[in-house]
Amino acid sequence: MTQSQTNDGPVTTVEESAAPPPQTQTQQSNDMVLHTGSLSFSSHMSREDEEMTRSALSAFRAKEDEIEKRRMEVRERIQAQLGRVEQETKRLSSIREELESMADPMRKEVSVVRKKIDSVNKELKPLGSTVQKKEREYKEALDTFNEKNREKVQLITKLMELVGESEKLRMIKLEELSKSIETA
Repeated sequence: MTQSQTNDGPVTTVEESAAPPPQTQTQQSNDMVLHTGSLSFSSHMSREDEEMTRSALSAFRAKEDEIEKRRMEVRERIQAQLGRVEQETKRLSSIREELESMADPMRKEVSVVRKKIDSVNKELKPLGSTVQKKEREYKEALDTFNEKNREKVQLITKLMELVGESEKLRMIKLEELSKSIETA
């Protein structure tokens, strides 16, 4: 390893090895100047990059805020329109009822009965779904019951077979013992 001083003043350290060709002192100083210049250029560029990134981020945030603001404005306008539509629907419904009552004097009573029917239908819907749910639960419980009952019957059959086999074996043993007593 050798140390050399360039015209600019800094001391550079260069490793000597057999593979690369030896550099002259002028080449080394040129390389050092290029290297130092690129460092200052890159740090200068990173500050500019940071400023550009910050400005791009602030512009992006401003755009996002503007989009959000416009979205909220549109949402408010839609809500206002929906409110107006709902009021107009109610008004038209009442006008229609008045027209219907003018056409037939019994229409009003019919309308009242229809409203009651609609009310009962609304009450029936959840009851119907509850009935279906309970029927499903009942069917599942019944299936489970039947399956367990079949399993019980199979086990009883198996028990009867085992008891029958056990009795046969005991009878055979008793007969053998009986024969051995008689012969002895």
